[in-house]
Amino acid sequence: RAMEISFAGKRAIVTGAGKGIGRATALALARCGAEVVAVTRTRADLDSLLLECPSIKPVCVNLGDWGATEEALREAGGNVDLLVNNAAYATLQPFLEVTPDQFDISFNINVKAVLHVSQIVARGMKARGTGGSIVNISSQASQCALQDHTVYCATKGALDMLTKVMALELGPYQIRVNSVNPTVVMTKMGRLAWSDPGKAKTMTSRIPLGRFAEVEDVVNSILFLLSDKSSMTNGVTLPVDGGFLAC
Repeated sequence: RAMEISFAGKRAIVTGAGKGIGRATALALARCGAEVVAVTRTRADLDSLLLECPSIKPVCVNLGDWGATEEALREAGGNVDLLVNNAAYATLQPFLEVTPDQFDISFNINVKAVLHVSQIVARGMKARGTGGSIVNISSQASQCALQDHTVYCATKGALDMLTKVMALELGPYQIRVNSVNPTVVMTKMGRLAWSDPGKAKTMTSRIPLGRFAEVEDVVNSILFLLSDKSSMTNGVTLPVDGGFLAC
């Protein structure tokens, strides 16, 4: 059950809102009373999201395109209280086989787009003088090396430090910035990728709680960090990993 938090009167943007954690976050925010702008590059995902929750406002844009993002969010980004940077790109390559195009695509979406969307939103928050909360979706991979995750780990490490510098520079405007760092999450994609019991055991055996995260586990952490219940929490990277990073 979602944490009992009200976002009535608040306006939120969620990127990567078409699937998984982003979709669940957008729906949870709407249920908690927020006016939600859902951003994704896939029109079909937006259409199905609107069928599920007609009050959500859709924005279809590829966040890897700086100009298109600027245009799409110019109006939406000026009056926002809450931002969830969830859009991400992941590709697995061994270190010796990493290619320039995969490196560039990953950093463009996982780091540069977060910077850009946050700039657009934070400028509006600063101008209005009412503060706000930004949550970046990072990963345990930011702090622990994972096989074949060279570029992904690097982008999430960069995202964690981006989060901290944003918290430092935006804090004086009462804009809090934090990240959540999940382990494997049981989205549809996660269930598919870790369906083999042998493969799953290699990861769950390193998690003291002995299980993967559910989508709701991550969403509840996001809602907490967005809410006034975490009003003194700024610049943290919050593991949602069952203790994986504690070992």
